[in-house]
Amino acid sequence: MSMGTLRWCGILAVLLMLAGRTAPLHAAAPAESTWIATWTASPQERWDGEFALPTHLPFQFRDQTVRQVARISIGGQRVRVRLSNEYGNRPLRIGAARIALAGKDGAIIAGSDRELRFGGKGDITIPPGAPMLSDPVGLDVPALSRIAISLYLPEPTPPATFHWDARQTAHVGQGNQASAMKLETDTTLTTRVFLDSILVEADPGTRAVVAFGDSITDGNMATVDVDSRWPDVLAERLAGRNVAVLNAGISGARVLRDRMGANALARFERDVLARTGVTSVIVLMGINDIAWHGTPLAPDEDATGAEALIAGYRQLIARAHARGIRILGATLTPFEGALIDTPMNGYHDADKERVRQQVNAWIRDGGEFDAVIDFDAITRDPAHPARLLPAYDSGDHLHPGDAWYRAMAEAIDLDALFDDD
Repeated sequence: MSMGTLRWCGILAVLLMLAGRTAPLHAAAPAESTWIATWTASPQERWDGEFALPTHLPFQFRDQTVRQVARISIGGQRVRVRLSNEYGNRPLRIGAARIALAGKDGAIIAGSDRELRFGGKGDITIPPGAPMLSDPVGLDVPALSRIAISLYLPEPTPPATFHWDARQTAHVGQGNQASAMKLETDTTLTTRVFLDSILVEADPGTRAVVAFGDSITDGNMATVDVDSRWPDVLAERLAGRNVAVLNAGISGARVLRDRMGANALARFERDVLARTGVTSVIVLMGINDIAWHGTPLAPDEDATGAEALIAGYRQLIARAHARGIRILGATLTPFEGALIDTPMNGYHDADKERVRQQVNAWIRDGGEFDAVIDFDAITRDPAHPARLLPAYDSGDHLHPGDAWYRAMAEAIDLDALFDDD
């Protein structure tokens, strides 16, 4: 090899070394944002008329607009909405859909109204059993803001997919009022229809916590329209940490049996595991498995014992851990005297109390949940531990008032929610 060739090889080597310093061949790609649910309402199948509780639903909607309000947890500058026809047996036609920042009494805030389109279309049909996710919409939604979703239903539409205990007023008016600043309301609902979730485009590293439970998570007996459920208060505590809080409570939900929604083992995939960004789930469920036996809610069912409930919890734990999700167990709260002055008399008795105590002992001491939230210890009356502390009792001796919900959320150790060691 000639000296000239060697000299050029040396120059080339130096140039390649310098290029490697300034422009690596495999530069790391910038972190991308992701779509994370900031609010959810678990879909339920409308039940038959012989069940002990009414649905609070009309037989059908026809040429009507339904405007529903939801308070989100984390915010963002782009949003999407997911609708659900999960339990429908016919196609669901949405003639128009809009999103806006919510005002008061069925109104929206001027300048915030946006059309929701699905694959570029504003008039869509959702097949039976299916969800449908909207296209992204540019709308700056601050954390903890209230969002209005307006759906125009032009055809006869039975509300086969709904959420029974919304704790939020929905407004219904005639005709296509989806873009109206103030809905001309003919009637109101305390249920949700067809609205599954609201998503935001979130920064990398954004996480979500799911509250997976029954009526005490869903917020039964909380004041309507003030967002005072314990997951609402938890969302307030976590808003500054870039953590979404998703309420997957269903009033009447049970771990092992269906009725007011699918059982926990059946809906865990949909409501927890399939959600993007979920790193933790809090399980507070089981009191209805124990207490419904012998009441008009389940007159022909056998009693559920602690062993069966614990087996159900173990399945939830195994499935969460298989997805790398941290799972926290919450103890079942006191319920002596629950619903005693209602047709549901018999909801509590000594045998049911023994099962609750056995389940709580396993949750506390079994060591199988990643952490424990002792809601029983927080809410019981020290002078009568089988009963709720009177200051926290809504009056039915089962469900909290607003003060109890806040106390529950404020008692949660936020660091225990995450495995950041």
